[in-house]
Amino acid sequence: MREFMAITKALSDPSRVRILLALRRGELCVCQITELFGFAPSTVSKHLSILHHAGLIRSRKAERWVYYCLPGKSAPVVVREALDWVTKSLGKSGEAVADVKRLVKILKMDVREICRRQCR
Repeated sequence: MREFMAITKALSDPSRVRILLALRRGELCVCQITELFGFAPSTVSKHLSILHHAGLIRSRKAERWVYYCLPGKSAPVVVREALDWVTKSLGKSGEAVADVKRLVKILKMDVREICRRQCR
């Protein structure tokens, strides 16, 4: 029951849902997520923390950067079903499509340069 409540809380915020939809494209650095949505780094960090606590995303650290991705097939059924629901229900919304267009441009940029620029 606790896992279900954490997932419900995580999905209750449109920004967190947008982050999940962006991660369908693959692993993203925190800096890329910040660039995509234009949120303050602290806001992105809070959203990622809630998503991670719910088991909806995984993280890995490489040098100074933290990368996030969706969990694989080994994720609990409730997590996989929640992610499927988000994709099917909201994946083609106007906002999600616009986010993907911006993300395509961001993915062509040097991630280290994005991170350096945000740390100024």
